[in-house]
Amino acid sequence: MTKLRHFDDLGTARFVTFSCCRRYPLLNEDIAALSVLNELGAICAEHNIRILGYVLMPDHVHLVLHPPDSIRLGIVIGQMKARAARTILAPWSEQRITVPEQLVVKDGGCRKHALWQRRCYDHNCRTAEAVREKINYCHYNPVQRGLVSEPEEWRWSSYRWYAGKSDAPLPIDTISPP
Repeated sequence: MTKLRHFDDLGTARFVTFSCCRRYPLLNEDIAALSVLNELGAICAEHNIRILGYVLMPDHVHLVLHPPDSIRLGIVIGQMKARAARTILAPWSEQRITVPEQLVVKDGGCRKHALWQRRCYDHNCRTAEAVREKINYCHYNPVQRGLVSEPEEWRWSSYRWYAGKSDAPLPIDTISPP
């Protein structure tokens, strides 16, 4: 497998994308989406990463983050995904809910649960215009996919925060509106 290169220490905002294992629509479940947002908020606070925008789609996540130069963002995203997976899988285990077969992988002959694809894609946003473009991409992704007709109808994005709605699921760090 080709190793994806990440360019840290450039002082730029980053557009990050990661997907659910086998594009399974895991994030259609409110508890899973809330777990991802809670872990995202917690890990960003721990590492002083500014959250500029986000959207949780049924089978993938887009983030616009501004990490400090000292952060290897791919590693932090991996930690967030692992923590979210534990949070999501714990009630399934306690309630003896069968994990969907699409989320089971074989590793060294053992069957394991994998909620996420292993990698994440990231892109450095070198200008304020590029940051706004990626935030808008996040906000309009549910519209483009035909899930809603207007971005404010999608619960799982930062659009509601930018629109001044009090029910935004995760506060973001303020930048001028896109």
